[in-house]
Amino acid sequence: MSDIRYTDAGKRMSQVTVHNGTVYLAGQVPHDTSADMQGQTQQVLESIDRLLSQAGSGKDHLLSATIWVTDMAEFDAMNAAWDAWVAPGRPPVRACVEARLAKPEWKVEIMVVAALREA
Repeated sequence: MSDIRYTDAGKRMSQVTVHNGTVYLAGQVPHDTSADMQGQTQQVLESIDRLLSQAGSGKDHLLSATIWVTDMAEFDAMNAAWDAWVAPGRPPVRACVEARLAKPEWKVEIMVVAALREA
């Protein structure tokens, strides 16, 4: 059985778990909630970049993404940030749903799964 690596682990959850060549990120949320949907999405994607890099992966190795937005009326604004960020020719499978998030000031939360880069 392969080892499991936990990163940024707290009492309740880890931000990153790596197992069997796969990187799993916890849902990432914005830190500056005064930003609009596009700005909050950019913040979340920056966090994803940082965490994937620390784990030995990157957006060019994404396998799947789940996106929660608080208002589908802002779907296009979220997609503007996503489309500018996602690796050209390598978009992951993706789902996006409208949901109430844990904090009302969050407009978006994104969780991704990626493959590790080959050593």
